[in-house]
Amino acid sequence: MPEAKPTSLLRSILGLLGFSALAAVLIVALTAPAIVATSQVTNNAAGLFENLPDYVKIGNQAQRNLLYGLRGGEQVPFAQNYDQNRQEVAWDAVSPFVKDALVAAEDVRFYHHGGVDLAGIARATVNNLTGNDLQGASTIEQQLVKQLAIQEAVATIRDPKKLEAAKAKAQANTLDRKLKEAKLAVGLEKNYTKHQILLAYLNIAGFGGNTYGIEAAAEQYYSTTAAKLTLAQAASLVAVVQQPPLRNPGSSANWERNKARRDTILATMLDKKMITNTQYAEAIATPVDATTVKISPATNGCSYASAAKSFCDYVIKNVKNLPGLGNTTADRLAAWRRGGNAVYTTIDLDQQKVAEEDLAQRTPASEARFLLGSAVSTVQVGTGRIVIMAQNKGFDDTGEGDPATTTAINFNTDKEYGASSGFSVGSTYKLFTLIDWLQNGHGIQDTVNANIQFYPAGSKSFPATCDGGFYPLPKSYRPENDSGVSQGQMSVLNATKDSVNAAFINMASKLDLCDIRDVAKSMGVHNADNTELAHGPASILGTNTPSPLTMANAYATVASGGKLCQPIAVDKIVGPDGKELPGQPQSCTQVLTHEVAAAAAYDLQGPLQPGGTGAIANPRDGTALFGKTGTAEAIQSYMVASSTQTTTAVWIGNIEGDQNMRRISIGGILASNLRTYVMKPILASLNASAVYGPGGSFSEPTGTLLRSTTYRPPPPTPTPMPDPTTGPVTGTGNGNGNGKPPGRHG
Repeated sequence: MPEAKPTSLLRSILGLLGFSALAAVLIVALTAPAIVATSQVTNNAAGLFENLPDYVKIGNQAQRNLLYGLRGGEQVPFAQNYDQNRQEVAWDAVSPFVKDALVAAEDVRFYHHGGVDLAGIARATVNNLTGNDLQGASTIEQQLVKQLAIQEAVATIRDPKKLEAAKAKAQANTLDRKLKEAKLAVGLEKNYTKHQILLAYLNIAGFGGNTYGIEAAAEQYYSTTAAKLTLAQAASLVAVVQQPPLRNPGSSANWERNKARRDTILATMLDKKMITNTQYAEAIATPVDATTVKISPATNGCSYASAAKSFCDYVIKNVKNLPGLGNTTADRLAAWRRGGNAVYTTIDLDQQKVAEEDLAQRTPASEARFLLGSAVSTVQVGTGRIVIMAQNKGFDDTGEGDPATTTAINFNTDKEYGASSGFSVGSTYKLFTLIDWLQNGHGIQDTVNANIQFYPAGSKSFPATCDGGFYPLPKSYRPENDSGVSQGQMSVLNATKDSVNAAFINMASKLDLCDIRDVAKSMGVHNADNTELAHGPASILGTNTPSPLTMANAYATVASGGKLCQPIAVDKIVGPDGKELPGQPQSCTQVLTHEVAAAAAYDLQGPLQPGGTGAIANPRDGTALFGKTGTAEAIQSYMVASSTQTTTAVWIGNIEGDQNMRRISIGGILASNLRTYVMKPILASLNASAVYGPGGSFSEPTGTLLRSTTYRPPPPTPTPMPDPTTGPVTGTGNGNGNGKPPGRHG
């Protein structure tokens, strides 16, 4: 025998001492704990064993969370989100080749020992003594104990430095750690079957990167399932577990190393008569290269969802609000990280597809002349369930998408849940003046002054209790009609149908600006960036910036007979244990009387009738509809429309910049008019749906709210002339919260 080098001799002695001590301690502490040991090592080990639990529970490991939506009347998955790419599978869902390959590779005496392989320890000791590479003697049970400790750290420690320290401790090559591992491994044997232990190992093992468990590995590297793995594929994946970064077949640089280890495993399987000579020959001849490795594309996160990507992101950002996942925000986020949840959302993927295709055609993401954005939100009346959440820009939060056609912003919702600050809603905001008008005893057939008027600075033209009685106009104010001319006296019905600015400003002067703001708040309206709603005169014409989802929900309050239901995105959750958990609870409050809601719905049917500002959007399919259009500075455009079943808001406008949409055409249509063309096929599809249509009729308003018994308009007065010292100011400092002039809001 060749003479051993000093370093090799030292390693051998250390190996002998270490494993001899371990073997002695195991024999004493595991098989004859009553024997009094005299060695200090054994005494210390015995104390260590007394302080350890008898075993560790296998439990569920971190898995994928799956999001489901309705398609063709069936619930189907459309997105997944996870901390670790893992999908736990049952024993029968794993190929026998995988099970045998793991035993051959990691623990050939697996079915013959009790969790700790003393024969293996002796073999490793002799091997180390002879100067070969130091070997361990860890059984599959011991390796599982180590993996469970690592995964427990991952699940509970969020600080990166502390997590790395915990991982290092779980893998430290120390006698104490080996002793702990050994006792817990024996405990596993006493509480679980061999099949349960082997399956747990296959479900917990890392296979490179963020891929964990045999099912995810089969999908990731061979685009198949664990049940369908061939012998060559099974051995190739088992070859990964010892050195995932160096042997996973996801990188061509690893293919040679993977094949070398795979072939060694195959040879052991043949030697142990796990496979036949024919099976061995076929598997050993199979290359590990581009012809056999079939990588699945990335699937984690909403950027890789098959549909409704921005809605997916909205759901993920609402995890903190899902009571079924825990009592506190921290509990809910922890449960989400552990995963294994099937989340049944409110989205209708069929209706979503209609909206996405509609937006793609009418408002192309590739529009290069200006930053064109568009969004559609649909909610179910009386529940708040979100049915559609679509936008023209593709959702991508990976940073790898084309910045010209993709975005990480969800235009449909608030800054907290999608990073959008909202867009001015224009005359769709007139709804709240109408509601306040009705609540104060006025009627929709009342006559109001629609002439353009001048309101001098400092005048007490607009009551506002929250401002000490009147809104303090810092500068003169002269709001224009969209037509540019005065329109005399008209009914509120006609003022709504034609969206006459001066008429609504006149109505507001008979009310209270603070009350109008509070009406909007009571109907769930808030700015997307969470700033306070402005209540100056210009806000009547829509300078506030709620999200499309918020506006859809506010109008749904009218359609439901005055009941405000908070938007919800999740119906229910099925946890990793198969138990059904609650989603977002429906939260509905009666905020308007039935009479006021009925009168408002009656009034708002005008814009969708012939000659109304939103008439083009009406599919004329027999479904009763109401709605309102809105234009803010010709920079943003809105439309909200509702049946008794669903309410839809459409926004089209400038994501950034100030392109006048009345001066640019898209597909032969003025950009400012696209809202109605986009709305029409969406309404038609919803109305034809077996789930959401056809809607019934709206309630008829009472006589009192048709015509007021408490208010009669004053005689018409001439339009005041502008102050010659200031000129015809079109409005700054008008309380709109953003310093912009009111301009024309149609």
